[in-house]
Amino acid sequence: MEKTSPKKLFSRKRREAVKARARRINKHDAGFMEKIAAETMYERLAVVNREFEHALDLFSQFDEMSKRLEAAENVKKVARFTGTDLAHRSNAEDEAIAQLWDENQPLPFYPESLNLITSVFGLHWTNDLPGILYQARTLLKPDGLFLAAMPGDQTLKELRECLIAAETEETGGVSLRIEPFGEVRQYGNLLQRAGLALPVVDSEQYTIRYKSLRALIDDLRAMGATSTLEQRSAFASRNLFQRCEEIYFERFSDADGKIRATAELVFLSGWKPHESQQKPLKPGSAKASLSDFL
Repeated sequence: MEKTSPKKLFSRKRREAVKARARRINKHDAGFMEKIAAETMYERLAVVNREFEHALDLFSQFDEMSKRLEAAENVKKVARFTGTDLAHRSNAEDEAIAQLWDENQPLPFYPESLNLITSVFGLHWTNDLPGILYQARTLLKPDGLFLAAMPGDQTLKELRECLIAAETEETGGVSLRIEPFGEVRQYGNLLQRAGLALPVVDSEQYTIRYKSLRALIDDLRAMGATSTLEQRSAFASRNLFQRCEEIYFERFSDADGKIRATAELVFLSGWKPHESQQKPLKPGSAKASLSDFL
């Protein structure tokens, strides 16, 4: 049977261009959402009673997870941290991996060579997320940990709604201008499909306020968070964005005149299966009946 490749939803060329623009903008607080996500991930990692010999970070834009680990006081959780994005420049090996690695190729590590794999806002740009998660499980040593943060489907819901409304008025049709994000349940299913044990998926929502639509878009550009879709949307006129902003202020503004934007952070964790891990009881193995307690 012929093997089929995943549909190419995202363009690597556009992704690199978006990231390059973010580096040129060089806004000092551009990675504030990644910083929040990395802090939350570190707090969860800190309660795990072990040290990790070799960790790999996948595609994180601003390297916040590495910075947080390095800033930890009296706790050395990770002995060696390797990145696969150009943001990581800790040594020549990391930079070579970042420049040469192609998401369509296997990750350049030996099976069962890593203790920890992290990702902060990077995996949702891959065209084959199930394949990447399967690779992550393969590369982890038994009882190794996978920990990631990804945007949820509520992210930028206000902007998406206003763009749809404005474009419908303007052209009578709708273009896909904001990348699709996954739901909590979908991410959980993908962890299970990849064969990761003890999967946990939960989300937190944040509201960020802006004085204008332009300020929101400028932030997205500085974050490297604008569209990297392979299929370009129809041309967006100035009138379209002007009408979008009018609708935004009508529907999602506060009394002080600022507009709201939602960011949903979905946190994923799972373990490479190991015989020491807790396992669910087999059906019928219970030693007490529910009726005994009623």
